[in-house]
Formats: sequence, C-alpha cells, structure tokens
Amino acid sequence: MKVLWSLCLCLLVGWGLVPSAIAAPADFSQADIQEIATLREKAFITSREGDYAAADELWTQLLDYLPDEPAIWSNRGIVRASQLQLDAAIMDYTQAIMLAPDEVDAYLNRGAAYEMQRDWDEAIADYNYVLDLDPKEAGALNNRGNAEAGQGNWDAAIADYQAAADLDPNFALARVNYGLALYQAGRVDEALTVLRGIVRKYPNFPDARAALTAGLWAANQRGEAESQWVAVEGLDSRYKDIEWIRTIRRWPPTVADALEQFLTLEG
Repeated sequence: MKVLWSLCLCLLVGWGLVPSAIAAPADFSQADIQEIATLREKAFITSREGDYAAADELWTQLLDYLPDEPAIWSNRGIVRASQLQLDAAIMDYTQAIMLAPDEVDAYLNRGAAYEMQRDWDEAIADYNYVLDLDPKEAGALNNRGNAEAGQGNWDAAIADYQAAADLDPNFALARVNYGLALYQAGRVDEALTVLRGIVRKYPNFPDARAALTAGLWAANQRGEAESQWVAVEGLDSRYKDIEWIRTIRRWPPTVADALEQFLTLEG
C-alpha cells in the first residue's frame, strides 16, 4: 500500500502514486486506447520527476477519457497536493473515495492533505476509517500520531507511533516520530535510546541524526551531538533551516528549540 505521509516528508517516501491497470471501454477506438496508454505513462513519469504542473495536465487529460477511474483522481490529487493546491487535492481524493469507498489510499492521502491544512479532526477521521478496516495499518497509525501531535495530544501520539513502529520494524520514520514525541513528553533518556537505535540501523537517515543531535546537545552531551551533526550536514542541508523543521517537517517544539539552540551556538 502506498501512503502519503505529509509534504514535509517527501524526502522520505514521496506522495505514493496509486498504480492502476486501466481498462478502456469497449467502444474506444484503437487510437483512443493508445492515447490513454501514452498519457498514463507520461503522467507517471512527470509525477515522479516532480514536474507537477505537467503531470496535472496529463492526469486531467486522462480523466477526460476515464472520469470513473478512482486511481486517476487520486493521482491528480497527489500532484495537486505537491503544488500546495490543497483544496483541489482534497476534492480529487473525495471523488476517488466516492468511486471506490473501500480503497484506503485516497483516505490516507486526503488525511495528509487535511494535516497540511492543520485540520486535525478531519485528518484523524480519515485515518480512523482506514484503521477500522485494518487495525494493523502502520501508515495510518503513524499519520494519526502526526495529527494527534498537531493537537498537542502527545500521549496518544506516542502510543500510535510506537504501535506503527512495532507493527513494521523497518518503518524508520515511525520510530523517529516515536523518539521525538517521547522527548516532547519529557522522557528524554528513552527518546535518546530510541534515536540512537535508529541511527545504528539507518546511519544515513538524516532525520534521526538531526533529532539525536538536538537531544544530545540539550542533554549536554555536546561532543557526540557535534559528531552527529557532521553526518547530517553531508546528508540533507534542510535541517539547518529551523523554519522548515517547525512548519514543514513539524518536529515537536521542544526538540526544534533544542536544535535551534545548537545551530545558534554552532553558527
């Protein structure tokens, strides 16, 4: 299953394009069928390359042929969300849901778009729907944790992040979110243990190293913090941007404050 996490995490998982085996209606000409196949291929390529405006046009052209295909609506929603056209994206996801109410991808993607609008209740409602269908859907648990964190409900967020990470031991993002939420809740030693474990397993994961940097610095373990930061700088320069950390990546405020203090003194 493809999961949309949030725009802030495009670096980690992308928007999760929905694959589809499109069956053209029987009354389509051979030329129409070929055009649909060509448009579909180009739409996927441009979407994955990040040419979202071009991709939007291609998915729209496909909808002219196949207006009842939910995957096309969902994929156009993805490229619109990638352009921060959130109301339009939500409308597309909603249309996909109307056409295929039991397919969970559009609910996950719509929930993440609601998160970007800070509409936590609507986001949680979409994730709850997915979890009603499958209580072990790790992506929905992680995303619900994000929305609960947005509400400041850290105990609920911790529980969901931990459940997501335990269900999928390779779900590194959920484990980082768990560590960040533990830190926000004042459980600093537990948070550092979690983050160190992620860094050992995924040494090239900049989010984990940056979070560990912040936690270590605040805990006065400054030599280790500086060594972690050296690796972060070589992996992803965005972690130098506190505004990005706070508003796009959406770290908890206590950890973001710690990283800002580190960067100020380092600078």
